[in-house]
Amino acid sequence: MMLKRGSRILLVSIFVVWAAIGLSYGQTAAGAAKNLGPADIDRIIKKFTANEREFRQALASYAFKRNVMFHTIGLGGQITGTYRRDSHMTLNTAGERFEKILFAPVASVPPGTVTAEDLEDLGGVNAFALEPRSIDQYNFAYVGTERIDELSLYVFDVTPKSIPDPSKKIRLFTGRIWVDVDDLMIVKSKGKGVPETKINKFPVVETTRTQVDGKYWFPADARSDDELVFDNGEVMKIRLRIKYTDYSVGRSEVRILDDDEPVPTPSPTPKKPE
Repeated sequence: MMLKRGSRILLVSIFVVWAAIGLSYGQTAAGAAKNLGPADIDRIIKKFTANEREFRQALASYAFKRNVMFHTIGLGGQITGTYRRDSHMTLNTAGERFEKILFAPVASVPPGTVTAEDLEDLGGVNAFALEPRSIDQYNFAYVGTERIDELSLYVFDVTPKSIPDPSKKIRLFTGRIWVDVDDLMIVKSKGKGVPETKINKFPVVETTRTQVDGKYWFPADARSDDELVFDNGEVMKIRLRIKYTDYSVGRSEVRILDDDEPVPTPSPTPKKPE
């Protein structure tokens, strides 16, 4: 598995420890001992958050495919339920998502297993971690540096300054991000969406990005193998796999279509009328 600048696919198997949410990630590389002053850390944070806004604006000009496969897992690793959702996606400059569902067979997971918040996270914190409009709601703690294959990375823990009220329908990220030392762009994240409730728990998702057109780091792969523990003692073991493919320039106005509506094509330019 390689983490390589300019590669079409980015798949990494890295585990670190983040005690703030009790997640096991493994040990950071020896470069974590590198010290940065407060001014340097503030500069890095300002730059990669600004780059994240630019990246999301650029993504609004791209269409792509998103394939979601969710399983519930029983004893012995047996698959006990499946939820699948293959979609054609675009974004607008406001970050609002357009989704055309291409394939979604009848789910065999129990009703209520995949919630509205889960669907929101599929296009939000699971894929992108930090929504640009919510950047000011986070605290960033510098952890150190890591060397992953060809890239040197800054590592930051990310926590909301306050957990949103579940009734407000606001989703925030809590976890860890990896930032390329040269580009100061996020290339990897691992965490989950908050807030949770007594009956609605969310998995920790690890997302890696791929470099598209030699300059943007877009999501390529998101995955989770987790156990959700509910307040009533019930435990649900899940497996989540999300693939993001076929990035191409072409934006559509954002709206959710019914399944029988065709995927709209981008508006033609004056120089290239259809």
